Parts: sequence; C-alpha cells; structure tokens
Amino acid sequence: MSITRYDPMSRFTQLQKELERLFDPRALGNEDSSSVATCDWIPAVDIREEANRFVIHADIPGVDPKDIDITMENGVLTLKGERLSERKDEREGYKRVERARGTFYRRFGLPDTADAGRISARGANGVLEIVIPKQEYTQPRKITVES
Repeated sequence: MSITRYDPMSRFTQLQKELERLFDPRALGNEDSSSVATCDWIPAVDIREEANRFVIHADIPGVDPKDIDITMENGVLTLKGERLSERKDEREGYKRVERARGTFYRRFGLPDTADAGRISARGANGVLEIVIPKQEYTQPRKITVES
C-alpha cells in the first residue's frame, strides 16, 4: 500500500476547473441556440453589421473550406463540417490533446433584411468569411382610408 499525500487545495482546483468548463461559451450543452448537442466542437465566430451587409468570421482551422456546408433556409444560416483526426503515433508520447476534432454545427437567425440570394463565402488561413448583403426594401408607408 502506498502513502498518498492529502492536498486540501486539490478540491478547490477541481471545483474551479468545473466552473470554468460550465461557463465556457464553447462548451457543449450551453443555451446558445446556434449549436446542438450532436456536435463535437463549436467554432468561435465574430458577427459584424455594416451599412449594407452582415459579415461573419468563423475560426475553423484545419478544415478545408470546400468541406464546409453552408445553407440558408427559412431565415436561418447553417454552418456544418468536420475536422478530421490526424493519425497519431502512440510512440510519440502525447501527454495532452486539446485540439477539438469531429463535427461542428452552428446556426444563426438572420433578420428580414438579409438577402439570401446573394450570400457569399470564402476561406483563408483557417478563417471562414461569410458575407450576407442586405436587400433593398422600401420604407413602409401610411395608406389613408377614404370614406
């Protein structure tokens, strides 16, 4: 039987790690409607609104842009794809594997001003850029009722 030293601070450290995991926005199971429980990881995104368009930048390193599926249906933009696992040689002695692998899935509700017919996307250096132009629409006008 070996003697193990009791470290009272280890419980606090474990609690801190659990709380960090709980409040991590990239963690699965959060209340964000842009992800679902069936994905393995969630890419971080920046969303910017400009005068004539919306721009989404998604960090998707290690994924070929041709392998990313982008769809727009009923006002919802969907991104999905997969980052494949690299073949690991057990003799290399990995001590930690932190890079997420597997499928990703993000959904974004777009406003009525988004022009679904002119959405474009391009990927470079692990960043996917999606440009959603705003459609031209006429201002509402008041219609008088004649008596």
